[in-house]
Amino acid sequence: MEIDPCFISLHEKLSFLFDSALKKSIFPGAAVGVVTGSPAERKKYIMTFGHRAVTPVVKQLDQGVFFDLASLTKPLATTLAVLSLIKEKKIRLDDRLDDLLEREVAPEKREITLFHLLNHCSGLPAHRLFYKEIVNFPKEKRQDLLLSRILGEPLEYKTGCKAVYSDLGFMLLGKMIEMKSLKKLDQYVENRLLAPLDLEKDLFFNPLDEKKEKKYASTEDCPWRQKILCGEVHDQNCYAVGGVSGQAGLFGTINGVLTLVSMLHDIHQGWTRHPSFRKENLNFFFRKQNMVSDSSWGLGFDTPSKKGSSGGRFISDKSVGHLGFTGTSFWIDPQRQLVMVLLTNRIHPQIKEGIKVFRPLFHDTVINSIFS
Repeated sequence: MEIDPCFISLHEKLSFLFDSALKKSIFPGAAVGVVTGSPAERKKYIMTFGHRAVTPVVKQLDQGVFFDLASLTKPLATTLAVLSLIKEKKIRLDDRLDDLLEREVAPEKREITLFHLLNHCSGLPAHRLFYKEIVNFPKEKRQDLLLSRILGEPLEYKTGCKAVYSDLGFMLLGKMIEMKSLKKLDQYVENRLLAPLDLEKDLFFNPLDEKKEKKYASTEDCPWRQKILCGEVHDQNCYAVGGVSGQAGLFGTINGVLTLVSMLHDIHQGWTRHPSFRKENLNFFFRKQNMVSDSSWGLGFDTPSKKGSSGGRFISDKSVGHLGFTGTSFWIDPQRQLVMVLLTNRIHPQIKEGIKVFRPLFHDTVINSIFS
């Protein structure tokens, strides 16, 4: 791949950084995407390093490989679907949980709104191992059973008083999207959000019963499923309901993720638009909200934390991003007109923690190389 002259220094520094990370087994492989400038002056850098699989057969990583995006599903699919439903006037941020799900909820949950779910301050716990129970039921009953289990889960704190990053909240959002759109979540995301950008072939949910035949980055040698996962969602709760859920299930290439995230950056800047949601609503979702003190969360998007941000030491305060458990992330720095995407398979074949140190180092390297 020919490298733009403005990225020669960046490429040299990243090559050294990723070579070191591969030798330390922080991850088997990685795909990197960086975009700078307005559409008229845009510069783009994409590069891959290492392997998409190291066992049972070593396989090289290239730009056509699809990664399990894990929790990048939350901002890039579920949150954008919420924005679309808001534009359709089917939901509002102050709608309460019983109206969103069209069913009775326990008294302690009646104060939960769409805003609380998106801002991770609903009171719901971070995670629960629902899959261990629901996989024992017929497939057609699992979605409703999961919904009942989440709604039956006691709140861990009073709604709106604390921020706890919650998969459960986004599982509810996925179900709500289906109820309000009268479409399956994956179909709604594809038709309303991805198809207008011609991205449906680069980003998609991968339902277990109709798995798409593509090149995938392998993930964990899963002790529960007793195999190396490849093209099958890693998140167990998502797997148990068929591979499509509000908190996980999206797969994508580096080009697909970089294109979509760059589009969000450009909408925020007022340089382009999306037919299914409004700029002013997206910009409100990008903002750090003030409901909970010391929370870094916007609505569906994260912002830099005061200490130890994965975006590194130099990312601007107005930036937004998100992380995925499998080793994926993106950050948008509108002040610098900068988009950074990092996709890795850091949980292949076993989960490794070195990514926590690597992510901020990667972002620091990009910003220093381009802007110093």
